[in-house]
Amino acid sequence: MNVNTAIQKLKEKGYKHTKQREQILNILVNKDHYIAAKEIIERIKQHFPNVSYDTIYRNLYLLTNEELLEMTDLHGEKHFRIMCHSKGHHHHLICNTCGKTKTIDFCPMDIVDDKLEGYQIDTHKFEIYGLCPQCL
Repeated sequence: MNVNTAIQKLKEKGYKHTKQREQILNILVNKDHYIAAKEIIERIKQHFPNVSYDTIYRNLYLLTNEELLEMTDLHGEKHFRIMCHSKGHHHHLICNTCGKTKTIDFCPMDIVDDKLEGYQIDTHKFEIYGLCPQCL
């Protein structure tokens, strides 16, 4: 996904085009790894020194809720990346060092679901953490 496509999707849903949202997308586009919210904020503040943390977080969550960004917790901190191009339901292996991701094209819940007879699963999140080949 590129920045213009993301902005167009937001406009189609009634959201205004803002420079802060555009800058967040520019920071994340073409990256194959998650970036810490703290790093995104530092980079945004270089262009918009007076923008509040609340505004940046609100935009990060909006972009996540509109399925333009993916979010994960890594080392107790929120990290974000552009929604990956994988078709359909999938999961990721996330490198603990650099945040690079590897797509897992199947869902382990298919196995787990069989073991949870009598339970109703509403949603799930499954991520594997480890080291990528470059960080090993």
